[in-house]
Amino acid sequence: MAETTLVCNARIRTMDPARPWAEWILIAEGRIRALGSGEAPPADQVIDAAGRLVLPGFQDAHVHLLSGGTDLATAAMLYDVASPAELLEAVAAHAARCPGLAVVLGSGWQPGVFGDHNLTAELLDRAVADRPLVVYDSSFHNACLNSLALEMAGITHTTPDPPNGHIVRDASGRATGMLHEEAIPWAVARLPQLTDDDYLAGLLAAQAHANALGITGVLDPRVTELEARIYARGLAEGALTLRIAGAALVTAADTPETAVARLSALRQAHPGPDFQVQSAKFFMDGVFENRTAACLADYADPPGGNAPCMFAAAQTRELFVALDAARFAIHVHVIGDAAARRAIEGLEAARAANGMWPAQHQLAHLQLLHPEDHARIAGLATANIQPLWARYDPVVPDIALEMIGPARLGETYAFRKMLDAGADWCLSSDWAVSTLNPFEIIETAITRQARRHESPREPFLPDQALTVEEAVLGYTTHAARACWRDGFTGMLRPGFSADLIMLDQDIFAVPPDRISETRVVRTLFKGRTVWRDPVLGWESPAPCDAGLPAS
Repeated sequence: MAETTLVCNARIRTMDPARPWAEWILIAEGRIRALGSGEAPPADQVIDAAGRLVLPGFQDAHVHLLSGGTDLATAAMLYDVASPAELLEAVAAHAARCPGLAVVLGSGWQPGVFGDHNLTAELLDRAVADRPLVVYDSSFHNACLNSLALEMAGITHTTPDPPNGHIVRDASGRATGMLHEEAIPWAVARLPQLTDDDYLAGLLAAQAHANALGITGVLDPRVTELEARIYARGLAEGALTLRIAGAALVTAADTPETAVARLSALRQAHPGPDFQVQSAKFFMDGVFENRTAACLADYADPPGGNAPCMFAAAQTRELFVALDAARFAIHVHVIGDAAARRAIEGLEAARAANGMWPAQHQLAHLQLLHPEDHARIAGLATANIQPLWARYDPVVPDIALEMIGPARLGETYAFRKMLDAGADWCLSSDWAVSTLNPFEIIETAITRQARRHESPREPFLPDQALTVEEAVLGYTTHAARACWRDGFTGMLRPGFSADLIMLDQDIFAVPPDRISETRVVRTLFKGRTVWRDPVLGWESPAPCDAGLPAS
């Protein structure tokens, strides 16, 4: 007989509409054998939940797991620096602590505080001059290199911009060190690289962080050969404590033939269920912060201007039709309303050519969406949204809102309009662009404000808020569907994987502005504890009493 584990004395919200509540779960061989209320059955191991809320393990359907973890393991954290002096101090201290790294990395400087106007190679040289240095902004769509890194990348005053990338230059035409969009990976590929052991350490750091926040499954929306290699190594070494779905990167250099061939090889090599490649990732535009968001009307701030989509209309249709026919989900980064429309038109062309199938195509971010396009998403693609951004930032200037302007403000992160128009949805973080913490994100989805200790401003378009039920669905059953694993995860029912989390408070009952304070007491993945709070975690040595009232 297989060893059994019983989670009992719990308030279990299963997210299964057929049986919404239970008081105990019996686990064997990594799966849920039974669940029920009243007297609990005997088991080899007993976990007494002490009346706490138990939910399915959360799944984040848009998270850069490997790159975020690699930042934790190897980069200077710059998210809170507020001046050039603070940035230089943080980078220099990190470089001194990590003398063995061939390239010095920093992540998280804030657009609005820093940008093309004040972040240059000349400035960075004051922190690190003897090793190449790359510092990324919080969106990872901008990066600045020091002079040595520019030299090693071969960037001079005559270097042309790579496709869909921009090398920032001063008035004399000299490269300043700042790079936008696809110029970043193009340049970084020419610098010394981290080792696979460095990346594996990053994966382990990311997993530990995710498990502590109750996350048992993710979708990495930018998988290249590097990510595939490291995730496969983690799987082969038995090191994975969550499931990983991957969306393989497609670029403007691809043809339908090259994209389908490359992605098919990745899918065959990594079929899942613990690591699978089942999606194609497109960046249809950039971000407002570096003026690469593609909009239907020009930006509303004084500089004005606009940006093109990164894929032409004809190429979009051809690639989407071919990849959809090969049965890949299509996962598209869209920030501006023109990028969203281009993606919608491509998906409509794919459906017209290939018919409907349960693809779980996704439009990620959807910062600005034209009112006419809300209804077009329904039945076509999942709205993969990051509610943390749907607030007035209490510290960083809202330069994106200035570019969107008052006339289009009401269409910014308009999640309620999307859901009311019939769109499917899931919630995600885009970590390491923002926090990975689901409870901070759920709180913001409901309050549309910063957290109470951050001196929040007024709610941002409060009529576009979600309910706590919608937000939890977005992290459980809907996220599992978006990750192509809803047949065995996302809810708690017999036969499903025993992926579950125990919380220190009931997020359905506490005031919304307290949800972000939630702590995960324990995380189980395939029935095995992968996180246990060192203060709140415990284990009962004997069966616990049954009989908690369900509600």
